[in-house]
Amino acid sequence: MAPVKVTMEVGTDGVAVITIFNPPVNALAIPIIAGLKEKWTEATMRNDVKAIVLTGNGGRFSGGFDINVFQKVHANGDTSQMPDVSVDLVVNTMEDGKKPAVAAIEGLALGGGLELALGCHARIAAPRAQLGLPELSLGVMPGFGGTQRLPRLIGLSKAVELMMTSKPIMSEEGKKLGLIDAVVPSSELLKVSRQWALDIAERRKPWMRSLHKTDKIGSLSEAHEILKVAREQVKQTAKNMPQHLACIEVIEEGIIHGGYNGVLKEAKVFKDLVLSDTSKGLVHIFFSQRATSKVPNVTDIGLKPRTVKKVAVIGGGLMGSGIATALALSNTIVILKEINSEFLQKGMKAIEANVSGLVARKKLPQDKADKALSMVKGALDYSDFKDVDMVIEAVIENVPLKQKIFSEIEKVCPPHCILATNTSTIDLNIIGENTTSKDRIIGAHFFSPAHIMPLLEIVRTEKTSAQAILDLMAVGKAIKKVPVVVGNCTGFAVNRTFFPYSQGAHILVNLGVDVFRIDTQIASFGLPMGPFQLQDLTGYGVAVAVGKEFRSAFSDRTFKSPLIDLLIKSGRNGNVASLYLLCCCFTVLLFTIDTGFAGKNNGKGYYIYEKGSKPRPDFTVLPIIEESRKLANIMPGGKPISVTDQEIVEMILFPVVNEACRVLDEGIVVRASDLDVTSVLGMSFPSYRGGIVFWADTVGAGYIYRSLKKWSELYGNFFKPSRFLEERATKGIPLSAPSSTSSVSRSRM
Repeated sequence: MAPVKVTMEVGTDGVAVITIFNPPVNALAIPIIAGLKEKWTEATMRNDVKAIVLTGNGGRFSGGFDINVFQKVHANGDTSQMPDVSVDLVVNTMEDGKKPAVAAIEGLALGGGLELALGCHARIAAPRAQLGLPELSLGVMPGFGGTQRLPRLIGLSKAVELMMTSKPIMSEEGKKLGLIDAVVPSSELLKVSRQWALDIAERRKPWMRSLHKTDKIGSLSEAHEILKVAREQVKQTAKNMPQHLACIEVIEEGIIHGGYNGVLKEAKVFKDLVLSDTSKGLVHIFFSQRATSKVPNVTDIGLKPRTVKKVAVIGGGLMGSGIATALALSNTIVILKEINSEFLQKGMKAIEANVSGLVARKKLPQDKADKALSMVKGALDYSDFKDVDMVIEAVIENVPLKQKIFSEIEKVCPPHCILATNTSTIDLNIIGENTTSKDRIIGAHFFSPAHIMPLLEIVRTEKTSAQAILDLMAVGKAIKKVPVVVGNCTGFAVNRTFFPYSQGAHILVNLGVDVFRIDTQIASFGLPMGPFQLQDLTGYGVAVAVGKEFRSAFSDRTFKSPLIDLLIKSGRNGNVASLYLLCCCFTVLLFTIDTGFAGKNNGKGYYIYEKGSKPRPDFTVLPIIEESRKLANIMPGGKPISVTDQEIVEMILFPVVNEACRVLDEGIVVRASDLDVTSVLGMSFPSYRGGIVFWADTVGAGYIYRSLKKWSELYGNFFKPSRFLEERATKGIPLSAPSSTSSVSRSRM
């Protein structure tokens, strides 16, 4: 590995070029920060140095502070490990130093990297360099003076927007805003920066300390109004997350009491936020997502992924067309096969609609959209399958149909071709029962809509080859998914873990708890919507199909609620009009969406849905709920139970944790953090809570075990604690700790 270092070269022009070396993104590790202080001090003291240029090696300025330090602080709670960058380095050494400094930015300047550049007296950038302060996405806020300098350079409103959204801008926009002084070709970046620094030293250009600027802040009343609006927005968009409001307060401190006072408050609040549960959760997810790319006996045995140039997708429904879209957008040749011309035409039009939607939302330029559509070819037979590298079957959940398809494609596809299925529940061994190429059979479980949702569950059997897994992982990354390798069982990792979610909600309703109160509490916890609004939007046919699958597989711990059947008999089927909105934000139990049930939805459910307004409770559903309670007959003494808001959340989510324990015990996932990633990316579990297992560990295995045990005694086996949970709770071992005694992991075989 290349050494982590900071170098300084002094040219004959008297400019000291200080360069950060820490590939791949020149993260500001503690040795880098110490090196910057050392080199800056040396440059300041040397008589042959007139000015300074700060840059990064390898075409990247800096990706920001090394967040590995956050992990260490989270482990021991010691914030003294965090160096004093803001005051000691950026203010005292750089900005208030005796020699002018220019930041020469190429590639990216994010987080602490941009904050270092803000501490320089000018900023020159190469074209299309990324600039941003994304710290809020990690549960903290800019901590090296960014909350104070950015508003003074580009104006308060735009600065607040950039910090609150964590979205980067390009250097060209930065130039228009006043963040960048000049955009020059990469080949001239250092030359122009050196001359600019000399011009400042010789007073031909202004020696500008951004912390002292006030002209772009506006009046105090204007600033108050901007920050008031920002506060109201984040209360809606960033519930349960403290960093957004804390950041606004720190910005306000600097506006009222001056930039330096703002910097001092920023440094204090930054350290407080680093220790927050929110930061711990978000940093955990950040590292956990990266860990998914390491799969024992797959990624560590010297194999290299094979090139996948051409993929056939069988089935052009919602899932198939979405998968085809994702592949085409990554410049992969796609053959979309259907059983007749009518279905094929619908599938091709669905792909066109997917791509057009991305263009309309400015997520995709028109030329790339045209290129993507040109990559897709329709087919009614297997004649184009003779040279495909992968087939992804995405037809309805029908075992005989899938078995027939796999027998056919094994005969017509080349020997290296990967045979994948998008099934969400069916055992892969059953699907491939009639084939001889079981080492090539694999699950590629996308989440709907497949061209938007980021998760790809890669399901392996005992016979799936490491090469097939590695190839599908590479395809997943190429189409901008996060591939997570899991074992083969009903529901696999994600849907298996979360099947108790809706069941727990139905138990509560039949125990007498108000349906709308349940939804409110789950949404307040941080999920996009409650379980009953979710069922409205997926359609009740989905719930029926899902319940059947899981009752068959896990009959010892499932609850059949009379409520769904009663709703359907009363003419209510849910609200298909909002399905796309649902899919974009939440995907619980959407795996049966291609069964045909969704098409029967009629807009009637627990809520009233009217265009242009939020869903409103439909109180005419209450008599149906009362009838369900009578049929279920589980209320103790026939009277509704009394529960707190916290107990509602726990009675729904603790059974999910319990099932997660079984998934861990059975080795369905490589590591516990994989379940955290899948719960966040596949189920929209709040990322700031760190994922389902991480959250459970913050609550405590002992408390969860005791709660479930109490409820199981009161309300039945649905709540019965698993052996794994009982063992961890009794021994005081975190649920996320690796198991030393469980059988060989099904995800590692």
